[in-house]
Amino acid sequence: MKTLLSIFLLSFLTQLSVTAQQVHVILCGGPALRSWEDLRVPPDQHDRWWANFVRASTMRMDELQKAYGTTTQIVWMVYKPGYVTRGREDGDPYTTWIAEQASKRKAKLVWLQNSNDFFRTMNSFPKGSVTNFDFFGHSNKHCFLLDYSNEIMASCKSWIHETELGRLRATIFSRNALCQSYGCHTGESMSAYWKNATGVTLIGAKGKTDYTSLTEGKLPKVNGSWVR
Repeated sequence: MKTLLSIFLLSFLTQLSVTAQQVHVILCGGPALRSWEDLRVPPDQHDRWWANFVRASTMRMDELQKAYGTTTQIVWMVYKPGYVTRGREDGDPYTTWIAEQASKRKAKLVWLQNSNDFFRTMNSFPKGSVTNFDFFGHSNKHCFLLDYSNEIMASCKSWIHETELGRLRATIFSRNALCQSYGCHTGESMSAYWKNATGVTLIGAKGKTDYTSLTEGKLPKVNGSWVR
């Protein structure tokens, strides 16, 4: 039986082959629960606003459409379980709102349940099609954290580890693909693994990233430096 993800991928790839357009991929991790974070001292708390990674994603979409045109292909991969649980906690339909933001920008929304969905989706793209890749979410120097402090306080149960990056089919990336992680610390180790696995540079943070710049209409900044 075909899964919803496989049906989506078949439809999307058929469209992509006809239009011969490049693909811009945005990976969006999930938020922490306030019930966990409120137990921590204020300087260590995360995600008071549920939409940090969602808003950063939509801002990046707007940038891409300004640069490449409004018909450019954007694939937005979002870790769904985190927004289901945070939505239940806050009493708001976050998954519905996310779908509306994708529809507004004509982006292809792919809901992820785990890291396997990420690799399956990435490896489905045609050779040389991925022109941009951006990650917005929690991370450490070794992992993209699809969830953090959501199921377990200050811990993660779903991630993409640097040692798994060999699962990516390197040929999906265009020669000059621009890849960047807006998660904390990924430039300290994960960027090197990404380069070794794909042949493409991943710009990452040496230090923590700060999403408060979203209130100024700017993408997250780094409290340190961006490195390759």
